[in-house]
Amino acid sequence: MRHVISALVQNVPGVLSHISGMLASRGYNIDSLAVGETENNQISRMTFVVVGDDSVVVQIRKQLEKIVTVVQVEDISSEDYVERDLMLVKVSAPREKRGEITELVNIFRAKIVDVNPDVLMIELSGKESKIEAFIDVLRPYGILTLVRTGVIAMVRGAQQ
Repeated sequence: MRHVISALVQNVPGVLSHISGMLASRGYNIDSLAVGETENNQISRMTFVVVGDDSVVVQIRKQLEKIVTVVQVEDISSEDYVERDLMLVKVSAPREKRGEITELVNIFRAKIVDVNPDVLMIELSGKESKIEAFIDVLRPYGILTLVRTGVIAMVRGAQQ
């Protein structure tokens, strides 16, 4: 099962390395990891996506909660939450194919952010499944470079 874990951590040097190293040393694979400051510049939020059963998530939480720089850990997978992933992709786009590619960009509500004679750079944000679907339809055109931020997520409503 896919789990989204949100951790508030002290915004100090080495915390990302410490946490990712601890997870790797215990054999946990991180499918996605995103980190950024919160509304409090002393605190950052780390969002992990891991695959495993509930016992794996319990173990990850226990390990994270032992780290001094970790303030709070929450598995938000069972909550009502909004998630987003951001992708930039360069795709081969000769003039005779640009119309088709532009139509796909519009269908997926993406945005062309750079144009070159034979290449388009496209930006897309959304759920991980939307990003994956867009990649699949672009693949036949020739993906040259692809970069993603990883999943970020926030529980709906007044809950922090």
